[in-house]
Amino acid sequence: MGIADQFKDKAQELADQAKQKAGEAKEQAQERGRQGQERARQGRDDVQDRAQDASDQARERFDR
Repeated sequence: MGIADQFKDKAQELADQAKQKAGEAKEQAQERGRQGQERARQGRDDVQDRAQDASDQARERFDR
């Protein structure tokens, strides 16, 4: 095995590692995106619940 083959093998190894790292980074980014969407959905639900509670309390005060 000559020097050129060693360089080719090392280059292939590094390329494979880069592809693996890119795939992992993509998966992590997707997971962060899903978590962000879930937090946004939860925040929206919380705001709607608070708005509904405030509306109900205002009706109760008005009906007295």
